[in-house]
Amino acid sequence: MGATGCLLIGVGAVLAVRAATRCFLKQLDTATISPGSKPVVTRLGVGEGVARGVVFAAAGILILVAAIRYDPHDAQGRGRDAPHLHADTGLGPWLLVAVAIGLILFGIFSFASARWRYL
Repeated sequence: MGATGCLLIGVGAVLAVRAATRCFLKQLDTATISPGSKPVVTRLGVGEGVARGVVFAAAGILILVAAIRYDPHDAQGRGRDAPHLHADTGLGPWLLVAVAIGLILFGIFSFASARWRYL
């Protein structure tokens, strides 16, 4: 379980770095994007990619912490309570806000990607 957490942290880091270095622009036909829209699309792509990376890394950290603190005598179902569990931690509310913003940016960027993506 700890290896899965480390893997998710690594995937999150890769996603964030690829977004920050604007690798996603290689998949878009940037020549057809209007000069006024290109900075907006670029900012959306960077924002959603970094936010997605943060979400993956945060999930990995939570899995890693769970693997370290695992006690089979204290196990209980937390499926529906996961957002509340995150909200109880110090960074929990900020993590939930980052997830929400990331999902919004991902949705908006998906429209831009559908419009200008190479086929």
